[in-house]
Amino acid sequence: MDAFISFCVFLSVVLPIHSVPRIVDLSYQQDDDAISWPSNPPYNFTKLYRGFYAEFNIWLENNHIAMPEHMGTHIDAPVHIHQGSWKTHQIPIEKLYGPGVIINVKTKVESNPDYRVSTDDLSKYEEKYGEIPRHAVIIMNSGWTKKYPNATLVFGTTDLQDSSTYHFPSWHEEAVTWLINKRQVNAIGVDTPSTDYGQSRTLTCHVIIGKNNVVGIENVANLDNIPESGSTIYVPVVKIYDGSGGPARLFGTYDDDPDKTNAASTALCSIIYTYSLIIALIVKF
Repeated sequence: MDAFISFCVFLSVVLPIHSVPRIVDLSYQQDDDAISWPSNPPYNFTKLYRGFYAEFNIWLENNHIAMPEHMGTHIDAPVHIHQGSWKTHQIPIEKLYGPGVIINVKTKVESNPDYRVSTDDLSKYEEKYGEIPRHAVIIMNSGWTKKYPNATLVFGTTDLQDSSTYHFPSWHEEAVTWLINKRQVNAIGVDTPSTDYGQSRTLTCHVIIGKNNVVGIENVANLDNIPESGSTIYVPVVKIYDGSGGPARLFGTYDDDPDKTNAASTALCSIIYTYSLIIALIVKF
């Protein structure tokens, strides 16, 4: 009987279940308000059927959607700006996820909407969190999500047809080159419309990213809801044949606290232990 009591104590120590990973949606919904380059056609959603389907005696909904590849939260396939690089359907699946790295430049962007993430920003990140993991998904957090989906605010202009008037932050080409050469990142993303800043006339970052077969990600949402280090980010893009990009339901996962146990599970284990101990004492006496 002493052995049984000891087993009950063992259960109370071993059974507490650790918290399941948190999941954060990093995507905007695709709808009429979804942001795309102003020269692209608009989002189109057509209801093909809504109603009772007598043949199978069921309710049925079926829709048709038409949209640019580069709308809302989406990826740029490497071929987007570099001929001969991977098209959307050619991107290896292992390149569509990785350790999450969030570079927070919100304070710098407040005074400079044309700010570009620098190698100095990356050095400061590594001083705080350690070396950026290989094959990471690294994303700039400029706080631009608060402007979405207002196109005037997102592009930083009242004249959406004139790209020379655009003002929004993104990456500096030196930082992009360093990440690719020194940290072999899988993907480079932004919470703005482009991996080049609004005033770019050469799209240099796009070219560097594309020719190195790195995935670009644009219009990422909810970056304040995921830690700057310690997450895993997934980039499940629609596998469009011959595509230059595509919409993605980007999401990240992380442990809220690896040493923190789930309160409900802990309570349940305590009840099991107490109940087992009472039974053991009744049987013994």
